[in-house]
Amino acid sequence: MHPLRGVYRNSSFKVVKQMGFNGADLPRKCGLFCLGPLAFHTGAVGDRITLTCGARCAERAWDTFRNGVVFSNRPVRVREKVRLRVDRSTSHWTGALRVGFTTIQPAHGPPADMAIPNLTKQPGYWAVPLPEDCAWPGSELQFWVNPKGRLMYRGQDGQKYQLLVGLDISRPLWAMIDLYGQTCTVALLGSEKKCLFGTKKSCPTFALPPPSHGDCWSCKKSPPSPELFENNHSRCPSIIDNQRTEDFDTLEDCVVCMSREACVILRCGHQCLCMSCANRVVTDFGTCPLCRQPITQRRIKSMQIT
Repeated sequence: MHPLRGVYRNSSFKVVKQMGFNGADLPRKCGLFCLGPLAFHTGAVGDRITLTCGARCAERAWDTFRNGVVFSNRPVRVREKVRLRVDRSTSHWTGALRVGFTTIQPAHGPPADMAIPNLTKQPGYWAVPLPEDCAWPGSELQFWVNPKGRLMYRGQDGQKYQLLVGLDISRPLWAMIDLYGQTCTVALLGSEKKCLFGTKKSCPTFALPPPSHGDCWSCKKSPPSPELFENNHSRCPSIIDNQRTEDFDTLEDCVVCMSREACVILRCGHQCLCMSCANRVVTDFGTCPLCRQPITQRRIKSMQIT
């Protein structure tokens, strides 16, 4: 159960907007309570990410659910709350924003396709997925690391949640955000850190455009029909379903949404997708996400739930 509720690359699609400066070179208005400028790192962005507004807005291409990993342009301090706003999303995909931190300095080049599991399986990376209902357009959130090495989160409800433990605070930490699934655009609103005599904040910058409440997929093209497979009458149970059969308790999560059981068996033999994600993957990519073998609607079958 999610705490808030209880590697392959296709470089030919790269649309990163080239910028003549790194986010660390933003104009500064420093003072006693200034944390320094905070923006997205312009040298380490996903293949399908475009940075705008002085590297404070990140937009992932609408026709994919991955290749949307971005990092902060500088390390963030312990208890420094990174503030994000979701500006645009699409209902075409399953899953949403992932947030976390890394002790690995972002390299100049595209990172892995997905923060989870491609990066988090490596030492020095920590990330957690946020539920879709926590990442609607207009939603503002904060995440930070506390002195005990715990990843903390505060959303629209104002409540504070602990999402992860065991982060290494003995080394510099860069914020890591994955514009995954439904989340297409986010804005970095800055950061703040409470101290003994007040609150320190990142350097103030110009105002950002308001979020869009439209569906960025519907603006581009009509979503594919859900009736893609012959055996699509089976239902994949959600990760928070209470009633499951004994067989499904042993299944792994879908590699796309990471929240539903992988109940679809592809012709190549891999059982790695839920039915919802399989509909979209076979239509938009046509290959197995693990071995890249071509797949069609006649080459898959879904497990029956009894």
